[in-house]
Amino acid sequence: MATTKIERALPTPEARELLELVGEVARDTLAPRAADAERNAAFPRDVFTTIGRMGLLGLPYPDEYGGSAQPYEVYLQVVEELSRAWLTVGLGVSVHALSCFALARYGTPEQKQRWLPDMLGGETLGAYCLSEPDSGSDAAALRTRATADEAGGYRIDGTKAWITHAGIADFYTVMVRTSDDGSRGISCFLLPSDADGLAAAAPEHKMGLRASPTAQLHLSGVSASPDRLIGDIGQGFAIALAALDTGRLGIAACSVGLAQAALDVAVDYAGERRQFGRAIREFEGLAFMLADMATAVEAARALYLTAARRLDAGLAVTKEAAMAKLFCSDVAMKVTTDAVQVLGGYGYVEDYPVERYLREAKALQIVEGTNQVQRLVISRNLGQ
Repeated sequence: MATTKIERALPTPEARELLELVGEVARDTLAPRAADAERNAAFPRDVFTTIGRMGLLGLPYPDEYGGSAQPYEVYLQVVEELSRAWLTVGLGVSVHALSCFALARYGTPEQKQRWLPDMLGGETLGAYCLSEPDSGSDAAALRTRATADEAGGYRIDGTKAWITHAGIADFYTVMVRTSDDGSRGISCFLLPSDADGLAAAAPEHKMGLRASPTAQLHLSGVSASPDRLIGDIGQGFAIALAALDTGRLGIAACSVGLAQAALDVAVDYAGERRQFGRAIREFEGLAFMLADMATAVEAARALYLTAARRLDAGLAVTKEAAMAKLFCSDVAMKVTTDAVQVLGGYGYVEDYPVERYLREAKALQIVEGTNQVQRLVISRNLGQ
C-alpha cells in the first residue's frame, strides 16, 4: 500500500527534516513490525531505546537536560507520524512524555539533573499513575496513600489501575493521597520500578493495543525518600491536571495518525479494487465516503495544531486540549469504522490492518479522560 504524503506546515527547515526522518523510520522500521507484535502482545522496548537516542522522547523538554526544546507543534506531529505507522509506539511516546511532565515542570534542579537526562534519552521508560479501580473519571477520589515515616520519608500503600507500561516501565509518576483535604490532599511521587513493595499485576487482555501493556500497579509499603516528592505536598492534583492538558494533545495526535493510516488503506484499496468494470472509488457512494473521511482527518489535524500553537505561545489550553482529544478520537473511531466498510469483507479480516485500527481507535475515546469527561471540561471552561 502507498502512503499519502502530507504537506505539513512546520516552523523551521530543521523541523521539516526531522519529520521526514521520522516518517522514513516509521515506514521502514515500525510499520513492518506492527501486525505481528500486536498479534503476539510483544512490547517493542528496543524501539523506545532507539527513538530515545534519536532524541524523539525528549522533543518538548529543555535541552539542558537532554531534551530538544522543540515546540509542541513539532512534537505532536512526530507523535502523529509514529502513530500512523504503529499506534503502540506513538501512544508510548505520548505516555512517556506525560510521565516526564511532573519532573520537568515541577522538579528541583537537583531532581531534574539526577533523573531527567536518562528519561529523555531513552535509557528509562515511564508510566503515569493517576487512575485507580474506584476512581477513574473522578480522579480526585483516589485512595492510594502516602504516610510520613519516622525517617522523614513516606510509606505508600494502594493500587493504581489502567496503567500503560505497567510492568515494563523503569519509573512511575504516581499521584497519592497525603491528607484527607480533597483534591488539595494529593501529592506527586516519582518511584523507581525496582522499589520494594511495588509490583505490576498481569497485563489486561484488551481488544486492541495488545503490544502496549496495561495493568494494575500494586504498592504495598513502598518506601519513598523525601527527594522522591515532586513539587510541594498537596500540589499533586494541580500537577496531574496540568500534565493531562499536554497528554490529551498527545492522544489527539495519536488519533489523527491512526485515522490517517486507515484513510491511506481505504483510498488505496478503493483505487485498486474493481467491480462492474471500474475502480470502486469511482462510485459516488464510496467516493463521497472517502471525501468525508479525508475532510474529517484534516479538520482533526488542524484542531490539535491550533491547540499546540496556543500552548507554545504560553496560553491556557485546558479547553482546547479537551476539544482536540474529544474531536480527534471521535474522528479516529469514525474513519476506522468507515475504512472497514470501504474494504467490505476484507476489512473484517486480518489480511488488511483496518480491523486492527478499528479496535485500537476505541481506546483513544477512553484514555486520559473519557470523551464524556472531555465534554464536561469543555462546558465548564466556556466563556473563559
